Amino acid sequence: MGNLSKGPLAGIRVLELGTMVAGPFTGTLLADFGAEVIKIEQPQTGDPMRHIGPYVKGESLWWNVEARNKQSVCLDLHLTEGKQVLKELVIHADVLIENFRPGTMAKWGLSYEVLKELNPKLVMASVSGYGQNGPYSERPAYDRIAQAFSGLLNTTGFPDRPPVRPGIPIADYGTGVFAAFSIMMALYHRDASNGEGQHLDIAMYESMLRLTDSMVTAFDSLGVSRERTGNLNRNASPGDHFETSDGRFVVITVSSDALFARLCRAMQREDLITDERFAIHDARAERLVEINQIVGQWIRSQTAEQVCARLELAQQPHSLIYNVSEMLSDPHYIARESIVTVEHPRMGPLKMPGVVPRMQGTPAPPIKAAPLLGEHTEEVLRTLLGKSEKEIEQLRHAGVV
Repeated sequence: MGNLSKGPLAGIRVLELGTMVAGPFTGTLLADFGAEVIKIEQPQTGDPMRHIGPYVKGESLWWNVEARNKQSVCLDLHLTEGKQVLKELVIHADVLIENFRPGTMAKWGLSYEVLKELNPKLVMASVSGYGQNGPYSERPAYDRIAQAFSGLLNTTGFPDRPPVRPGIPIADYGTGVFAAFSIMMALYHRDASNGEGQHLDIAMYESMLRLTDSMVTAFDSLGVSRERTGNLNRNASPGDHFETSDGRFVVITVSSDALFARLCRAMQREDLITDERFAIHDARAERLVEINQIVGQWIRSQTAEQVCARLELAQQPHSLIYNVSEMLSDPHYIARESIVTVEHPRMGPLKMPGVVPRMQGTPAPPIKAAPLLGEHTEEVLRTLLGKSEKEIEQLRHAGVV
């Protein structure tokens, strides 16, 4: 409890009311660096992520990745007594994270206006699909819906096929990063400027919109609408996912004339360097399909090992498209400990992504296993709120905890 944890965020106490991904991932990022994150869960059921497979020994692997380093407290916020306990916790908190549909916290009598009366220093981060205001604010939204509304999905896939979702919930995870960033800015303002807390409004679709670089600007200025182009990108000429003779895929991205010259030397096609059709980037972009065919033919004539050796020798940026097995055995992953092993008391050793970013002066503390449902309820109520065993039993009997 308290400041016993280490890391740059030691001493920051967070109440995490969110469920599923975007809100909880915000809390995970803070917990990874030492913040004391108390996850508030519904009694009996808990966060729905607990019940999404795959499972090991009856526990969700996904849950165990995203609930690491947290404490679990069961509290039914539908009940008056549950709301009261939350208010007591808020007095001792620096941050509250919630990702309910806008208006839910106010309906429960737990709006920011109410909570800041209890704790003017509180930073409250509200994560939602469409934001806290606007005509669509009360619409339910999930990861793929935010991707669609932001225009991101319109850019993924091939032009003659339906849009394709990315293989990970990028809107959930990307929004979590923006939310954690906004929390840190608010805490800095509060503490460095002797200010108060504030309410943060983080919309999933806006987080994704911010990642679309000049898409909106190009349409506004030039009338150019970005559409699906598959793996082709005019800013990478040549550039594609090229297949080798042994069925692997190598990613090459050439964004400058100097890199193109390196690639030509690796292919032993120095003639292309001075060929007016390909000598400069804009010319290659106009002939992207043609130059990709030339590169693709060279790559298809060799194995992945042969191609990568030639590209490495030429210092040409490239990578094989890795699967998970290759990530686990790659010497670079191993040297940097990008994937760590967490000792779990019930499931045994679990491999998962390590903590990022890396901080030399204030490194993240060792990862702790995700908690059981309500594992820390009694401890938090007793040590943080000073409740007696009798009071805790009364709350338990009433179904509050």
